[in-house]
Amino acid sequence: MVLESARITDEGIAKLRAQLGRFNRPSRYGMGVYNEYAGRDQIRHFCQGIGDGNPLFQDEEYARKTRYGCITAPPCFLYSVYWCAGRVGGLPGVHGFHSGNDWEFQRTIYVDNRITVKEQFTDIEEKKSEFARRTVITYSVATYRNQRGEVLARTRGWQVRAEREAARETGKYTRKAQAASYTPEEMKAIQDAILAEEIRGANPRFWEDVNVGDEMTPVVKGPLSTGDVLAFRAGCLGGLSHGLQLREFLRHPAFSYKDPKTGAVEAIARVHEQADAAGGTGIPGAYDFGCQRISWLGNLMTNWIGDDGSLKKLHASLRRFNVLGDTQWCKGRVVKKYVQNGEHLVDLELWAENQRHEVTAPSTATAALPSKRE
Repeated sequence: MVLESARITDEGIAKLRAQLGRFNRPSRYGMGVYNEYAGRDQIRHFCQGIGDGNPLFQDEEYARKTRYGCITAPPCFLYSVYWCAGRVGGLPGVHGFHSGNDWEFQRTIYVDNRITVKEQFTDIEEKKSEFARRTVITYSVATYRNQRGEVLARTRGWQVRAEREAARETGKYTRKAQAASYTPEEMKAIQDAILAEEIRGANPRFWEDVNVGDEMTPVVKGPLSTGDVLAFRAGCLGGLSHGLQLREFLRHPAFSYKDPKTGAVEAIARVHEQADAAGGTGIPGAYDFGCQRISWLGNLMTNWIGDDGSLKKLHASLRRFNVLGDTQWCKGRVVKKYVQNGEHLVDLELWAENQRHEVTAPSTATAALPSKRE
């Protein structure tokens, strides 16, 4: 399938630069605001979409016994409010690939919080790329607040904009495409690793018991299926259908494409579910959402931290595609521990690694842990 492609031009970049500093309140349409309310069901659906079984986020009886006294949401739940990924518009027909986020979490998201978000277009950078020759990286910063106006978190997101035709011609990823294949023994090892996931929960992880070099119990996600992608979409991103979708496509034609086999107008987001659509962007198969994989790393962190700690920072870069059939081992190790402003902090190196032992998402995080002295 060949998706329509536009060129990155000096004029298009100039128009984007003219918008630098612009604030916007994301709409409720397209990939805009989804969950404005952190209700029990919304939190549960998000957790189901990323495969997070932590009872703190879903079990009312369990959560009442924690320091919070009620269900809370995992920090990356904010992706389900609004997916900040440097998506600032402009350059219609030029594909966008979410490439990373830098999160600072400031407050707990409690059940029944009402959440608002405001985003600012902050930067644009031109790059030469082996993937698609001339590319542009756009950056935005989103601030999330609760119903009292208190800041829950801020994140800087960035997105690579690439010409679809150039990406198809270079074939950087299609040349190297190697479909995932597993022996029965490999599948059993994956399933065993999934079942070995450790949720620290009510067993405190004290700062004094953590040492530099400690490795985290991996969180394993995969082999990635269309069902996994659809479950994540349902819990985190939602979508439009029928007349609502058509009206959105008429307002923003670049959000859609025409399927050459059926003639039907489809959302460009089908690249995450249909191999033919992904191939039109130079990728060898349908692939995960960037915020999906980052949320898995958030899952790794909240598993490790336990109920009495908190995630302070999460910086994640998406470097390789995670196509259907691939498996990701989310791993990490402690690299530093220190006390700052009265908090007992731990810095960690994180990464997602596929079955080919390729690192697909090099990342870092900072956690605050309870201290035995408190």
